[in-house]
Amino acid sequence: MTDNTETDGRTLTTFRKRMRAMGDEIKSYLNPMADLESQKDIEESIRSGVSFKGSQLLILIFAIFIASLGLNTDSIPVIIGAMLISPLMGPIIGMGLGIGIRDFTLLKRSLKNITAAIIGSLLTSALYFLISPQYEGSSQLLARTSPSIYDVLIALFGGAAGILSIAAKNKGQVMPGVAIATSLMPPLCTAGYGLATLQMKFFLGAFYLFFTNMMFIFVASWIGVKVFGFKNVVYQDAARARKVKTIVYIIVTAMIGLSAYLTVIMIQNNIFIERATRFVENEMVFPNTQVLNSKEYVAGGKRYIDVTLIGEALPKDSLQLVMINKMDSCGLGGTILNIKQGFALNNNEALDNDDTESQFYHLMQAELSRKQTEVDSLQSIIAMSQMFSDESRRIAPEVKVLFPNIRDIALSQMVATSTGSESVDTVNMIFVNAPAGLSAAERKKLTDYIGVRLKEEHLHLTLNPANFPWPSK
Repeated sequence: MTDNTETDGRTLTTFRKRMRAMGDEIKSYLNPMADLESQKDIEESIRSGVSFKGSQLLILIFAIFIASLGLNTDSIPVIIGAMLISPLMGPIIGMGLGIGIRDFTLLKRSLKNITAAIIGSLLTSALYFLISPQYEGSSQLLARTSPSIYDVLIALFGGAAGILSIAAKNKGQVMPGVAIATSLMPPLCTAGYGLATLQMKFFLGAFYLFFTNMMFIFVASWIGVKVFGFKNVVYQDAARARKVKTIVYIIVTAMIGLSAYLTVIMIQNNIFIERATRFVENEMVFPNTQVLNSKEYVAGGKRYIDVTLIGEALPKDSLQLVMINKMDSCGLGGTILNIKQGFALNNNEALDNDDTESQFYHLMQAELSRKQTEVDSLQSIIAMSQMFSDESRRIAPEVKVLFPNIRDIALSQMVATSTGSESVDTVNMIFVNAPAGLSAAERKKLTDYIGVRLKEEHLHLTLNPANFPWPSK
């Protein structure tokens, strides 16, 4: 009996030793302290990236122009390239180091440089969009003017990866990946676009996204410095150091508090939108009626769900009451529910009566009338386009005789749309390939001649447009 007890004790002791050895081995894989450079080398590396003078400032300006071009052309590879060369991460990580080791001189320099970088970036981007000849507003990146919880997590873990890569001996290629993941450049360029076009929705939303990313990168860097156990800077004037420390901590606490408050609001809005979307999908299901579209949003501190139904009309008051009761049980109490049924008639009144057959008849009539109007409009556009095409072929021999310098000519009716408003206009264009050029008198004569042929008074002539696919080429 004693031998069995001793054997069991030796087995347990051996098992514990193996488990401790396994735990130590796992810790050795996850412990970054053995791979860190000295505090002096890490500080020098971070301090060198804080300043925005000379080449660093020019690189930032070039990166902003590249990112703006990427937004302008809706090119994601170009935007990624701008994020790769942007030096914006330097001052943010410098802020984390400064507050972490209580080097308030470094913190002040970092704040000064990141502020200058933000102002310079906004002005550069705004200047680009002011002189840009064309802007397409369909960019998905431009539409992202508010952060989600995922952006916050990316910035937090990205900042942690950034400070760790700077401190590690084996740096690898972490910083370019962090620059891409945290996406500091596109929001600044979008804010510049909003500034250039005086659209505060774009400016405030995009700057909110940038500020959130910046603050969480800063917090992650600060935590990293504390984890690494860096020694604090010792000041000779202790009283002044305490005063500066108090002011700095108040400012930093206010910034973090604001960022945390905005993040809480953002999370609450995201949770509401997710619940509201799930509510519409699961609860608003009817036998002969379908949800055509829905919109869940927060405006002015109030929550809204707008739903459009198509199919058999439902009793509006009863439906509203039932849905409001269901919203209370789904955690959506206090949400304003707007339900629309059917299509709008010419008098803009929605179809909503008890006579289903009459409603269906009026609905189909309204839809057929709208379709016929569209067909007539399209036929008119096709006829006009065909006239321009036919006339271009007919007048080509005559133009060659009247204007020997002209090699090719093209006529087109185009639609011009403003990106800053809903203004739309039709433009009649004349494109001319005349390598030797045309005098002002010849241009007027050509415009008057074609105007008579087309029976159009307002024509715009473009001479030798670049990269135009002329038949002679």
